[in-house]
Amino acid sequence: MSDMLVALYRLPEQNSGLEKLKASSIVIRRAIAPEKQQVLDWVRSHFSQPWVDECDVAFARQPVTCYIALEHGKMIGFACYEATCRNFFGPTGVSPGARGKGVGTALLLACMHAMRADGYGYAIIGSAGPVDFYKRTLGAVEIENSTPGIYEGMLRAE
Repeated sequence: MSDMLVALYRLPEQNSGLEKLKASSIVIRRAIAPEKQQVLDWVRSHFSQPWVDECDVAFARQPVTCYIALEHGKMIGFACYEATCRNFFGPTGVSPGARGKGVGTALLLACMHAMRADGYGYAIIGSAGPVDFYKRTLGAVEIENSTPGIYEGMLRAE
C-alpha cells in the first residue's frame, strides 16, 4: 500500500461531526497517560501487536498523540499520530459495532487538526489502507513510489 499526503491547511471542519457524535453519547478526545494500559489492552484485543506497539509510542509523547472514542464511557476506537515517524498518521481502528457512525472520520480529523496545531503543513498517512476514504475525506493524494515505504524490512511474527 502506498503512503498518502494530506494538506493540513485544507482540512474540513470537525466541530459539527463531534457535536453529532456527542448527541449519540460518543465522545472523541485525546487520551491521557493514566489510561495507557486500558487503551493498549483494547487495541490488543481488537487489532494487531504492531498497532499496540505504535500506540504505546504515542503515549510516550507529550502531549499524548493518541485520540480515543468512547461510547457511554466504553472505548470503541482509537487513532494515533507520530507513532512510527514524525508527521505520520496511524494506526487507527474502530470496533466493528461502532463502524458506520462517523467515529473513524472524527478520530481522523481530530488527529489531523492536532497535527496542524503542532505546526505541520502536511501529514503523511503511512501505508494507507482505505485509500478512497482518505481521498474523499481529506483530499489525500497517493505518494508515488512510496511502497513499501518505512515498513520495508520490518520484522514480522512467524
